[in-house]
Amino acid sequence: MKDGKKRFDVKIGATVNIVLKQDQRTGKLTKGIVKNLLTNSPTHPHGIKVRLQDGQVGRVQEIL
Repeated sequence: MKDGKKRFDVKIGATVNIVLKQDQRTGKLTKGIVKNLLTNSPTHPHGIKVRLQDGQVGRVQEIL
């Protein structure tokens, strides 16, 4: 299982666990399917930011 800090590892259509902006304090994970990648840099210390197919936006914590 990858941690989602490298853009290369995050693929459109992949099932991932993300942390939504409002859940950053608690670390609550939200599961979904990647619709598009919002982080342009190759890596990010808090996880690559993505939009899920249901429209939610957050940073990838795990690639399932």
